[in-house]
Amino acid sequence: MSEDIKNAIQDVYPDDFSWCYGCGRLNEDGHHFRTGWDGDETVTVYKPRPEHTAIPGFVYGGLIASLIDCHGTGSASLALHRRNGHEPGDGTEPPRFVTASLEIKFVKPTPQDVELKAIGTVEEVHPKKFKVHTEVYAGDVCCAKAEVVAAVMPESFGRN
Repeated sequence: MSEDIKNAIQDVYPDDFSWCYGCGRLNEDGHHFRTGWDGDETVTVYKPRPEHTAIPGFVYGGLIASLIDCHGTGSASLALHRRNGHEPGDGTEPPRFVTASLEIKFVKPTPQDVELKAIGTVEEVHPKKFKVHTEVYAGDVCCAKAEVVAAVMPESFGRN
């Protein structure tokens, strides 16, 4: 990764909720997406691996969807955490979100061997729901545009 994401929200999720294939830091086989602030926008950077090939030279769209999904929920967590007066790493557990909806428009084929950058803007649409508008770039080329509606994860979710 050529761009280091400092203070990624996924780095401070509690262990119980750090197993996501996309962004879970404890999932050895996962992508380990990391989302942080860049001013008022959120950013996730990822370099696709050879196994993410759709056809030679191009990235599989499912990887792009996974990147957008985790970027969206991570962005919503960052936004609510900040709204509550906190930042990642300040010792306060951040809120967790689940995806309520995901809409993607693939604008151009995504080339292989190019670092991807998801850039998001967050809009609060309800005290427990955030809409994240995301564009995914391969270099300077916008390859996908998306909207994620993320909902605050219920306290009972994932607990036995």
